[in-house]
Amino acid sequence: MAQATATVTQKPGGNKPKETSGMSRALVRRETISGYLFLLPSLIFFIGFVVVPMGICVVYSFLDYGMAGVEGFAGLDNYLRMLSDKTFHKGFINTVLIVVVAVPTVTAFSLWVSSAIYQMSSFTRSFFRCVFYLPVVTGTVAVTVVWKWMFNPYNGLLNQLTGNVGFDWLGNPNTAIWCIIMILFTTSIGQPIVLYVAALGNVDNSIIEAAQVDGATKLQVFWKIKWPAIMPTTLYILVITTINSFQCFALIQLLTSGGPFFSTTTIMYQIFDTVYKYNDFGYANAMGVVLAIIIAIFSAIQFKLAKTD
Repeated sequence: MAQATATVTQKPGGNKPKETSGMSRALVRRETISGYLFLLPSLIFFIGFVVVPMGICVVYSFLDYGMAGVEGFAGLDNYLRMLSDKTFHKGFINTVLIVVVAVPTVTAFSLWVSSAIYQMSSFTRSFFRCVFYLPVVTGTVAVTVVWKWMFNPYNGLLNQLTGNVGFDWLGNPNTAIWCIIMILFTTSIGQPIVLYVAALGNVDNSIIEAAQVDGATKLQVFWKIKWPAIMPTTLYILVITTINSFQCFALIQLLTSGGPFFSTTTIMYQIFDTVYKYNDFGYANAMGVVLAIIIAIFSAIQFKLAKTD
């Protein structure tokens, strides 16, 4: 009887883990399926409007594709053509110049302003965030019109303040590209400032107070505590600002149209010009592929320097 009782009492105990394990696997399976179903609309949109067009762009870059349609297989001719295209060389130099100047400047200035704003009261902090974010939500055309008036050679605000009436900032090859960079800078700092203020608010104050009690200076607190905490935000800002700088187009189209003498032509603007002015779709797609590769290289370098996944 004792052995029978023991056998009976062992069976429920021995089967319970198997039932629990089976229920866990079923629950995980249901949650996984539910998660993919929720992601399905976005996944379809991403594949249909991002992945497929990218694949089509790569395919067309190897074709001789003009206004009359596909005229044949070009192979690497469209890519080799860039090696001798002086306009592309100028656009590449201007694009890299915009990225190299704008990205570090926007990041450093946004971090400096955010550190100052974060120390203020809640109302003042919200006010400055709205002020700096206003150009982001304002239409690009409206912002460009205002800047175009400010750079007007005769009645523009800039020449009136400097007493340099008659100087054409946007018509001078030596100053036009710097005007574009300055406008891009003013329209790009809003989002980083908002993100940095939020990131600084998530830093654990108890760690900062403990470091200050131990005699740490403000610079040491920032470099050892705050900077590692906001590194993911910094990486996001670097990548997004880099992509926006590479794709700078509206400002150039509305202000200079790539001139004067191709001094403000970028790869993005040359792609537009090649498509809508020369109807050379194959060459434009090849430049688009090269631009995507360059952006990927810059982003990979930023991920590597940030030492994060």
